[in-house]
Amino acid sequence: LLLGCELTASTKSYTFQVDEEDDSDHILALSVVCLTDGAKDECNVVEVVGRNHENQEIAVPVANLKLSCQPLLSLDNFKLQPPVTFRLAAGSGPVHLTGWHRIIHREDASLEDDDLSEEDEEELPPIKPAKK
Repeated sequence: LLLGCELTASTKSYTFQVDEEDDSDHILALSVVCLTDGAKDECNVVEVVGRNHENQEIAVPVANLKLSCQPLLSLDNFKLQPPVTFRLAAGSGPVHLTGWHRIIHREDASLEDDDLSEEDEEELPPIKPAKK
């Protein structure tokens, strides 16, 4: 599934979350962060707000965009675990974020594990020494 949202002076944050009762694994990957029409030549800082392994909220800046020098940043599918909030920490935007959301159903994951175990059982030919 594709993800897209826009952060502006009036909409400074966007939260992506999934149903807690959902038994699937979710991967959210951020691909591109860019300034769009109407952006001023000012620093626009986008940060990701999530939770660490101790369940404490942490905010990490992922992009600092300025129209005259860096209007676009590719994040190469930066993977995140929902719930996650994207926040415009500085600037007035508009900043557009794009990415994708992958849902892995638990039964699909168990089938993948079965496929891997069958491959592991497959016998490999012995390694022969190189000829001199």
